[in-house]
Amino acid sequence: MVVTHPEFDPIAVSLGPVAVRWYGLMYLVAFAAFFGLGRWRLARGHHARSSGLSPPHLEDLLFHGALGVVLGGRLGYVLFYKPAYYLAHPLEVFAVWQGGMSFHGGMLGVILAIAWWCRRRQLAFWPVIDFVAPLVPLGLAAGRLGNFINGELWGRATGAGWGMVFPQAGDAIARHPSQLYQFAGEGLLLFIGLWWYSRRPRPPGAVSGLFLAGYGLLRALAEFAREPDAFLGLLFLGLTMGQLLSVPMVVLGLWLWRRALAAGIPHDNTSRRLP
Repeated sequence: MVVTHPEFDPIAVSLGPVAVRWYGLMYLVAFAAFFGLGRWRLARGHHARSSGLSPPHLEDLLFHGALGVVLGGRLGYVLFYKPAYYLAHPLEVFAVWQGGMSFHGGMLGVILAIAWWCRRRQLAFWPVIDFVAPLVPLGLAAGRLGNFINGELWGRATGAGWGMVFPQAGDAIARHPSQLYQFAGEGLLLFIGLWWYSRRPRPPGAVSGLFLAGYGLLRALAEFAREPDAFLGLLFLGLTMGQLLSVPMVVLGLWLWRRALAAGIPHDNTSRRLP
């Protein structure tokens, strides 16, 4: 069965000259999910003791994480996807309203922002980042839902008599709704797995390692159904840029996870300084 994308209006609400877009609302959903789940976790179980965090910390942590997402995501897109273009047009680096964000850059931005925040607060890095990791996937799910509403980042042709036609692609080809695949995989499935795994105390770095490996694997698999960026196409070994950036995540995540399990020391935030 082939269905056509509904071509939703990307503007959710218009208030005079101010237009609130669905994709912007998805960012708010992501931040709200982070804050709500974080407060719920701190109120229950071992997480408050192991991370050294308290509810007042969450707002500050969310603010720094949001900065890391925006700055890292934009710089990641500039450096990973279009370095030559932005080198020739440097002022357009700041034109974020034209689009162009990278998850991998945003992830690096968040890690650096949290590391800096932990140093200022004299909190150990690994317990905090392990606390943060399970709160992230629902935000990723919201972002992919925003991509679907916008009719962007569509999938490759299915050739199997089923799929979805995206008029935004300029053709009538049945394609994979890859945004929904990523919504289900990197979003819901990863959230369930990390939430379940982190219910019990784990060695420092184990939850973060599982997040890196899980996201990298699920993203790399989804990219087989996602249309490559037109300006890049397929790259080394026929892989997309998203896959090339995700493979190191899998390797690093598995190494970090195995290293944490080998150490076998549960979280203990009595050592407050960032190593």
